[in-house]
Amino acid sequence: MTEGTTPAAEGVDTLTRLEQEGEIAADYLEGLLDIADLDGDIDMDVEADRAAVSIISDSTSRDLQKLVGRDGEVLEALQELTRLAVHRETGDRSRLMLDIAGYRARKRAELTELGTKAADEAKGTGQPVKLKAMTPFERKVVHDAVAVAGLRSESEGEEPQRCVVVLPV
Repeated sequence: MTEGTTPAAEGVDTLTRLEQEGEIAADYLEGLLDIADLDGDIDMDVEADRAAVSIISDSTSRDLQKLVGRDGEVLEALQELTRLAVHRETGDRSRLMLDIAGYRARKRAELTELGTKAADEAKGTGQPVKLKAMTPFERKVVHDAVAVAGLRSESEGEEPQRCVVVLPV
């Protein structure tokens, strides 16, 4: 906390900064959607101390799936480009999270279940459980699920083969 500010004022400043990140990201993504001639609405929020931006579509078309790509590869690249656009405007590093067509939300639910099952296995066998290589986002979700289950986990290996190991009690 800086001299002369209150915790409440810093919270408002943080919220304002994250909302600004979301607006910059939304403008950037709207431009990309226009260039790609894709339909989609932009939804902005602040979740867990980071800006969260989602591209959603009312249509049942699979156009937005092109922006997700195989295993979310295009989504990850677009997220990094969007973070760079925010950085260019603000001068600050962004931790913005991008979701397209609900891909990350579905992935988060799957990974939470995977983390819970791995924790149950580690509890049952008393042995560490090593999971497949994952992206940083995927590892974070699994680590959180393992912590909720009451166990510890750690990441090991080097990118892109970095994986989660669930440790027994």
